[in-house]
Amino acid sequence: MDIIDDLKYRGLINQVSDEEALREALKKPMSFYCGFDPTANSLHAGNLLVIVIMMRLQKAGHHPIAVVGGGTGMIGDPSGRSTERQLNTKDVVSSYAESLKNQLNRFLHFEDDRATFVNNAEWLNPLSAIEFLRDVGKYFTLNYMLSKDSVQTRLEAGISFTEFSYMLLQSYDFLNLYEKNNCRMQVGGSDQWGNITAGLELIRKRGHEEQAFAMTFPLITKSDGTKFGKSMGGAIWLDPEKTTPYEWYQFWFNASDDDVVNFLKYFTFLTKDEIEALAKEVEEHPEERKAQKTLAKEMTVLVHGEHALKQAEHISKALFSGEVSQLSGEEIRQGFRDVPTFNAPSKEPVKLLDLLVDAGVVTSKRQAREDISNGAIYVNGDRRTDLNDLLTQDDRIDDEYLIVRRGKKKYTLIQF
Repeated sequence: MDIIDDLKYRGLINQVSDEEALREALKKPMSFYCGFDPTANSLHAGNLLVIVIMMRLQKAGHHPIAVVGGGTGMIGDPSGRSTERQLNTKDVVSSYAESLKNQLNRFLHFEDDRATFVNNAEWLNPLSAIEFLRDVGKYFTLNYMLSKDSVQTRLEAGISFTEFSYMLLQSYDFLNLYEKNNCRMQVGGSDQWGNITAGLELIRKRGHEEQAFAMTFPLITKSDGTKFGKSMGGAIWLDPEKTTPYEWYQFWFNASDDDVVNFLKYFTFLTKDEIEALAKEVEEHPEERKAQKTLAKEMTVLVHGEHALKQAEHISKALFSGEVSQLSGEEIRQGFRDVPTFNAPSKEPVKLLDLLVDAGVVTSKRQAREDISNGAIYVNGDRRTDLNDLLTQDDRIDDEYLIVRRGKKKYTLIQF
């Protein structure tokens, strides 16, 4: 399928500057870019959409340029925001930029020239204010800049000159890449349309005849209106230290029936026929959650690899069945990161009755006796009904953990 037609089928094109001319230009290999501002030391699920779009274009024979905003990150993009970003120090921005480079490399492969990585600090940091005003600022009128949505939405609350100048810096990025890397297209979220088209304007006004292009994709929201890429614990990160592979797997597995087919289109490389078959399963057999399982599998392999997928599936199966004793220490740390944790004061044997109270599983020994007698207490998946039960080293998983469950779902992790 033609790359534009494929992106349209997947609902990934929001705006394009000249579709007919772009289709013609994409018949030959083209360099294109997307920018990533280093506002944290990891990308998140929301960033993954543009990464996947870059991968789609790369698979179609085009050359991605990933631009990390070591320079623009010192300013902060006002697009899509109601308040000004907190300004980070140069050292913080630089460290964030290096982290993002390492993450992006996993998807785009800079080391074998399949893609290019650049940091716009290379050309923005040496640029003097006088040079910037003469070589960039003179090409833009205030009327033009004030007409952009990213500025309009901030006028009432107020926008600093720092943020107001952001679109000019991004325009200069596009011009610099156009001239030095033969980059002819910028892609980004729909909130970037004003900034991207300002870059087209600068390229045109600087006298370049070969046409450049802008393409944006829609910002994703869930069917219930909530923001995509968030969970009860906050943002869903690509860094496994911030969001474990199991948590990542569960995020996608928990997609609603109303969202899952769109997510398959947006984020996976499944074919149209494969997606339509899964859409039919959602309609006819929603209880089997085949589409959600496929989505979770595809996304976990893409971001964390096959080994992480096997771990995530193993954890999920163990938690569903209650057979948690089969989990390794690493899997326990992933699967039980968000449950209450009690650090035992010593490694000595402890009475189950006392442990339940000390760990806060129950509020009193009377309640502990009732729960044990009623069969409501499980240790490592096994029901414990002996009021005199003594938990020893032999009961621990990896000599470090006990998993206590009260009833069907209330877990507490005991760590020695």
